[in-house]
Amino acid sequence: MVPLHDDNPTTITPVVTYGLIGINIAVFVFQLSLSQEGIDGFFDAWALVPAQLTGSFQGALQAPIYEWITLLSSQFLHGGFFHIGGNLLYLWVFGNNIEDRLGHIKFLIFYLGCGALAGLTQWIFDPSSALPTIGASGAIAGVMGAYILRFPRARIVTLIPLIIIFTTVRIPAVFFLGFWFVQQALFSIASLGSDAGSGGGVAYWAHSGGFVFGLILGPLLGLMGGKVRSPRR
Repeated sequence: MVPLHDDNPTTITPVVTYGLIGINIAVFVFQLSLSQEGIDGFFDAWALVPAQLTGSFQGALQAPIYEWITLLSSQFLHGGFFHIGGNLLYLWVFGNNIEDRLGHIKFLIFYLGCGALAGLTQWIFDPSSALPTIGASGAIAGVMGAYILRFPRARIVTLIPLIIIFTTVRIPAVFFLGFWFVQQALFSIASLGSDAGSGGGVAYWAHSGGFVFGLILGPLLGLMGGKVRSPRR
């Protein structure tokens, strides 16, 4: 299922959402200019590598504070066109309404905070992994967690492939996002039995953790204040 847009009006221009999308695209374009050796070094420096974060806690690294920065910088790195395209589509669909509710500054704090906590969740369940954890998925999962809490009845216009044809349906957010979270949670649990707790290269625990922290941080930052506007039909 591919979300195209929601029937949920906003009252502001979501400049932070647009800015985050722009920064992610700019960093990805820079990545494309690098050689394979260059991209490996770039990821090693700026991606969240659980084993390196563990080493920083144990005093094994000379610059432990630097490793904490990767909890933020890793959110702007992506592994390919489908990776960044899927992430930014979800941010485009769901981010504007949460920014509208929280305001620009609180939304930025919320977004980066959810992303950092999502990365820590992945680290907790796989602290010895040497695989770089990259992508905005954890932060966007936080946005989705806040969205399902604040706008459960909003309709998500969703593209669904039916064998050789495509159709669109309007699905309530509580079902669309609820299904997404249950799927990620099941994949997270399944990854515990794998050699690499990242679930075959996908940071499912970051997805699940980001969603849960979105449910928690959103109300703390004022998500539930004010009246919910009726979605368009």
